[in-house]
Amino acid sequence: MPKLVFVEKDGNRKEVDAPVGLSVMEIAHRFDVDIEGACEGSLACATCHVIVDEGWYAKLGEPSEDEEDMLDLAFGLKPTSRLGCQIVMSDELDGLEVALPREVNNMLG
Repeated sequence: MPKLVFVEKDGNRKEVDAPVGLSVMEIAHRFDVDIEGACEGSLACATCHVIVDEGWYAKLGEPSEDEEDMLDLAFGLKPTSRLGCQIVMSDELDGLEVALPREVNNMLG
């Protein structure tokens, strides 16, 4: 099973088994990683914003226009920011590393 590494807000690294076909957001929820996901992955918020490690960013493919629109609402946006609900784990992403931003903007709550 592929591995996924979360770098939490306090800098701690949490490596988890990442089932193929689940999104980074779903995996975070499964392992009690502090990603909100207020819209439950429907591309209506930016609360699952993650910062992808630079070495992995190009391997993810381009974000959709809808994802880019939602990212515009995220706090702490970086050049490698993505929404966790839009990154679906595959064997090719074994070892993917994402960091959680320090702040989240929840416009739904």
